[in-house]
Order: sequence, then C-alpha cells, then structure tokens
Amino acid sequence: MAESASAAQSGSDLPTPGQHATGSLTALTLGAIGVVYGDIGTSPLYAMRESLHATASGGRAEADVIGVISLLIWTIVLIVTFKYVVLILRADNRGEGGTLSLVALVQQALDKRPVWLLGLGMVGISLFFGDSMITPAMSVLSAVEGMSLVTPAFDPYVVPITVAIIVGLFVVQRWGTGFVSVFFGPIMVAWFLTMGVMGLLHLGDNWAILRALNPVYAAGFVVSNGFASLIVLGSVFLSVTGAEALYADLGHFGKKPIRLAWVSLVWPALTLSYLGQGALVLSHPEAAEDPFFLQAPSWALLPLVILATAATVIASQAVISGAFSMMKQAVRMGLLPRLEILHTSESQEGQIYLPRVNAILAVGVIILVLVFGSSSNLASAYGIAVTGDMVITTILASFVFLRAWRWPAPLVAVIVVPIFVIEVIFLGANVLKIPDGGWVPILMAAATVLLMWTWVRGTRHVQAQARRGASTIEALIEMLAKSSRLRDVPGTAVFLTSDPDIAPAALMHNIKHNYVLHERNIIVCVSMATKPFVPDSERVRITKLSDRFSRVDMCFGYMEETNVPRALTLARKQGEKFDIMSTSFFLNRRTFRTSKTQGLPAWQEALFIALSKSAANATDFYRLPTNRVIELGQQIII
Repeated sequence: MAESASAAQSGSDLPTPGQHATGSLTALTLGAIGVVYGDIGTSPLYAMRESLHATASGGRAEADVIGVISLLIWTIVLIVTFKYVVLILRADNRGEGGTLSLVALVQQALDKRPVWLLGLGMVGISLFFGDSMITPAMSVLSAVEGMSLVTPAFDPYVVPITVAIIVGLFVVQRWGTGFVSVFFGPIMVAWFLTMGVMGLLHLGDNWAILRALNPVYAAGFVVSNGFASLIVLGSVFLSVTGAEALYADLGHFGKKPIRLAWVSLVWPALTLSYLGQGALVLSHPEAAEDPFFLQAPSWALLPLVILATAATVIASQAVISGAFSMMKQAVRMGLLPRLEILHTSESQEGQIYLPRVNAILAVGVIILVLVFGSSSNLASAYGIAVTGDMVITTILASFVFLRAWRWPAPLVAVIVVPIFVIEVIFLGANVLKIPDGGWVPILMAAATVLLMWTWVRGTRHVQAQARRGASTIEALIEMLAKSSRLRDVPGTAVFLTSDPDIAPAALMHNIKHNYVLHERNIIVCVSMATKPFVPDSERVRITKLSDRFSRVDMCFGYMEETNVPRALTLARKQGEKFDIMSTSFFLNRRTFRTSKTQGLPAWQEALFIALSKSAANATDFYRLPTNRVIELGQQIII
C-alpha cells in the first residue's frame, strides 16, 4: 500500500485542488503505473508461491493449483476492480483520497469528530505505517532471492545485498526522488509487459489453467478445504497488497488515469502472470518452488532479476513517500507533534522528506530483513496491516455512502456487506499468522496508536491546564485601557495561540515583565479544515477586538503548508493595516513538569513530555522569518 506523492499543497505558491492532477492523460497514466501500482505490481513475485506452499499438496495437485489461481484472480476482481476502481475512487474529498480523507468526509457528514472516528483514523494510520516497514523488506528480499536461481552460490549474499539496497534507498531520500522518478513509469511499464508476456507464453503449458477464470473453482477450493483454506487465503491476500494506493494517490493522478492504467495494463498483466505461473506448475510441479522466476528461460533469468529488483525498489519508494505524506497529514490533524518537514524539490511541493520518519522506517526495515532472513519467512508478517486497513476503509466508506451521499441503507448493505464479509474472512485468515510473524505489524500499529493517543490526550489536558486562571483576551484589553504603566512601541506584534479565547501567554509575559505593548497587536489562531485544501477566499477571518488588537483566524487544509506570513498578506488585502517588514512574531515555548496529583498517569506524562521535546521548531513549521521571531517560555504542570 502506498499513499505516495499525494502531499500536494495549495495556495498561490502551490497547486490548488484542481491543479495537482493536471497534465496529459498519457503522462498521468504513465505516472500512475510507476507510482500507484508499484506494490501490487510486484506481488506476483511471491503471492502465488506462498499460496501454493500453503496448500495441503504443496501446490502439486491440479485441483489445488487451479483453485489457488482462481482465488488469486477473483480476489483481484472483487477487492481491487470492484471495491477500489469502481466504488471507492468515487469517495474523494475534493480530489484527495486516503484513510484520512475518508475520516474527514465522515467528520463533515457527522459535523463532529467522535472518539470512535478518531480511533479508526489512528488505527488506519498505524497499520499503514507498519506496512511501510514490511513492504520494502518483503519486496526487495523476494527480488534479490531470484539471484539464487541464477547461481546457488549467491544464496549467502541475499540478505547483505538486500540490506545494502535498502540502506541506499533510505539514504537518497534526503535529496528527493525527482531525478529518478521520471524513470519509474517506463520501468514499471517494462515490468508489467514482461510479466504479462511471460505468463502468456506459458499458457500453452497446460490450457486447463483457463478454468481458473471461472469463480466456481475458487469457491470449490474453499468449500472442499474448509477451515484449512484460511491458511491459503492468508497467502492469497498477498496478491492485493498495495490496492489502497489506488485511493491514496487519487489527488496526485486523478480517477481516469488510475482506472485507465489498471484496465489497460496492470490488471491484464497480473491475470496473465498468475495464469502463466499456474500453467507452468501444472506441467512442471517442481516449479512450485518459485514459479515466477522459473517462467524465464535460463538466459533471461539474470535480466529478469535485475528488472524485478528495480521494480521492488520503485514499490518501496512509493510506500516510503506515502509514509511521509501520511505522517504529514497526521501532524496537520493534531494526531502527532510537529515533525520536521523538508522539501526536496523547488518545483514539486509534493516531494517532501521527514528525517525522523525516514530514520524510524530505515531501522525497522533493516531489522525485519535481518530477523526474518527470507521473503517466505516475512510473508507471515505481511497481510494483517493491509487487511486491517482495508476493513477500516470499508467501514468509513459505508458511513460516507449513508451520511454524506444519502444512499438508501438497503443499497449500501447490498454493496458493502459482501465486501466487508470477504475482507473479514481475509483478516481472519491473516490472524492465523500471528504466532509466525503476524505479531510484527500488530506490535508496530499498537505502538503508533499509543503515541498518537498520548499526544491527543496530552494536548487536550495541557489546553485545559493552560485555561485555568487565564485571562480572556477581552478582559485583558479592558484592563490595558486603564493601565498607564505600559510603554508603547511602534510596529506590529503577532502572537500565535492555539486558544483564541484566552490571552496568549507570550503577550501576558511581554506585558507583565517587559511593560511593553506594540502599536498593533494581532492574535493569530491556526486551525485545520476537514478538507485537503482551503481556497484563499476562505483562508483568513479577521475580528476587530479594539483599536490596537485584532484576531486573525487562519484555516489550512490538512494537505497544505501552514504558511502564516503568506496568510497575513491575505489579511492585509482584507483591510488589516500593518507593515509586514516591521512585524515581530512572538511564540510561546512551553516546558512541562509532571505532577502526582493532576491528570495523566505517570507513564503517559513522561511519554507526552518526550514527544513534546521531539517536536520540530515552531518557527520552521509556521514558515516564520527566523530573524523576527521572539520566543518566551512558559512552564506548565501536567
């Protein structure tokens, strides 16, 4: 799954919601093939192999082979084609997709953000983050393992070379992927064509494999194998890992290019590949050991391994970029502390780099490769994160259909319930993998949920503590009108606050300790909208508090940069008079002390304080001019 490249921004220096998915249909379709379908496009490397190994016959019985291929093909039809291409792509939030976009749509429909919705969003983000570690490890390992078929002497070097490729992949993130990304589309087109042609050439090995196109064989396999088929279904689901990317990258490429790429190339290539692998195994049962690479003649094996490695690196890059984009959205929505966000391209705002997230992913991926050692071992850890995320997507989408689109409940039930049941079955099948490695994504997701829950809970607690005994801004203005001790200074002071109803701590500090009041004082409150982009006409709202005080409420979409100086220029156009060059920005730097009698448990207080210390500099986060920022400290007991 890859929520990649969807971090496009808005504003005058950024593309607006309608602009970030513009371009020729051919170019966008090529881009979608290179980015959107990287993960699902590399699943034939291991999906059928692991599915056959999970059967009672080890994939050597004809009924098992045809049944497994039918399951693979119809899983793709139902989950990818019907659910995502036909249905979910319709549920865009002003052109954007992804789990958080669905959360925002449901929040708009309910006109609030209930705890269960926040919880679903946290779990969805956390599952994706776990998948972001497993996908590079699984994909690159499976490709490099193909070298063992070229020469068995290469086997001891599979893990070291995989680690080297992964280290290089994460190192180059700092400089962005703009230069190499132009090759993603052509390489993935070559990959899908190669995969499809190999499968087509092997259909003649045993034409009986075409029976797998009949869904009766998929159903028959499940019925005849009963509970044991759950083990196979856990591996079959590997064929649709990456399907979430169709929806997640909606804003970057648009519906039509994503659908066109799927129907014209990706879906046929995947179907032919699985059919060809199945025909090969029917005629040569020993090929079940690694049916994908054994399709190639000996002279083509090395070039195929090289092409497969390039494809898996592209798939991994898409997932990493998606993790950056998703974590940025989580920060914007207040689920995580401010993270340092660096832009790696002067022309493409969507290309971002989060150093802390990159480091965590790199360490996690390398540990997975070293601990599991092979793609077969790692396959047990793969799937739970994706199935869980898909179930969450289905639940959220059903609320959108019912509450936002006002579809009749019977229609929603007819459409959603069968998909939900199928995905729950797949989830149950993957639950069986927990003892063999499925605990890994669960542990990762649980840790991420704990961090987000602590941050959300701690932030609310701190805001409640800050309000205790605080003066309202109206009361402060009334008091200042009667005071004669203050020294008036020229210029404009901007005070950033998260609570516009109380006087900012930095303003109170300036008055109490410095006895200073600027000629113009602007209270700025930044909030996040439940939509990805906010037009400039809705960006700022000005409230005149007195002759010297104004309040400016700024609203940004969760995909946008919180560029406060630029928003202030919009306030000037609406009549707020001040000289931006003689403006000082006052920030409140909070430090926290634990308390045995207040609020949070001791362990959660300690975790919240650690998270707050790791937050990125507010000056950079709000794009403030560093030479005009003044930070004043405040200590809060939590």
